[in-house]
Amino acid sequence: MIKGVIKTTVLVAGLLLSSLPPVAAGPHLEALKQRGVLKCGTSEGTPGITSPDREGKWTGIYADLCRAIAAAVLGDATKVDFVPTTTVTRFTALQSGEIDVLSRTATATLTREGQLGLRFAPIWFYDGQAIIVARKLGVTSARQLSGATICVQQGSTSELNLSEYFRTQGMTFSPVTVATLDAVEDAFFSGRCDAYSNDSTPLVGMRLKAERPDDYILLPERLSKEPTALAIRKGDEQFYDVVRWAAFALMEAEEMGVTSANAAELAAKGPPAIKRLLGSEPGLGKALGLDERWVARMITAVGNYGEIFERNLGKGSRIGLERGQNDLWTRGGQIYALPLR
Repeated sequence: MIKGVIKTTVLVAGLLLSSLPPVAAGPHLEALKQRGVLKCGTSEGTPGITSPDREGKWTGIYADLCRAIAAAVLGDATKVDFVPTTTVTRFTALQSGEIDVLSRTATATLTREGQLGLRFAPIWFYDGQAIIVARKLGVTSARQLSGATICVQQGSTSELNLSEYFRTQGMTFSPVTVATLDAVEDAFFSGRCDAYSNDSTPLVGMRLKAERPDDYILLPERLSKEPTALAIRKGDEQFYDVVRWAAFALMEAEEMGVTSANAAELAAKGPPAIKRLLGSEPGLGKALGLDERWVARMITAVGNYGEIFERNLGKGSRIGLERGQNDLWTRGGQIYALPLR
């Protein structure tokens, strides 16, 4: 009797799902489709995160996420307009509609989501705030910096974190707040400040810009948690759903072993879960108001999460990071996708 009830319930659920009408595009998603270009707000240039290369092409883990979303929604990963923003202008650009998504190092916090009218997508990169100093100072710990002058970018969470850390440690410092990334880096390299504090990954990328990178060291302390994510405006739940599940799909693809090289083959010959992910078996596209091949296009264009990380930040890149927290949960990291089914 129980088996019969379960069977009937599943059958009814299947009939209900199959009879659902196509999802109508929300106002933001519809406007995006009509425009035909996704406007992504980037940093001024943070290697490995969002940064233009020598030919002017934007690279980085967040640039590739924007391309993936363009591939999913517009059918073409090249239909992206990258718009540089600063830590001061980034949220205003999003709120005003100048950009569709903020795709750079923006830490997901309660007050930003609660007071600024933002919605954060799944965490795309886990980082932590650090401090960099010139090796010649002979400093090996942040606890040796009492009384130091420290550069920090205006409008960032780094300002508050830095003050809280020094106050907690019973130390003092003199902040030098600078509006733009280039300006704060110039201030540090020119000796206006003894140290510079930012998320650790941008600091690693900045060190590569120095004539002699080994002249600078990253101190071991991490002053904060900095879980960063792509942000959109509140007001269009369907667009938020697309952005959210696009990030999860790229994570899930890595866990399933689906890559840019084998996606086409697995779409035809893979197990049911992979066929569903890649659109060979219908359902995932209809649920979001997209066609069924949206995930396959993303993976073909930019690869899965692991491919994106390794290309931009991994051991074989200029940044040379270990996966660490940004590895799959099955390997001890925190990258964990909700089920795509």
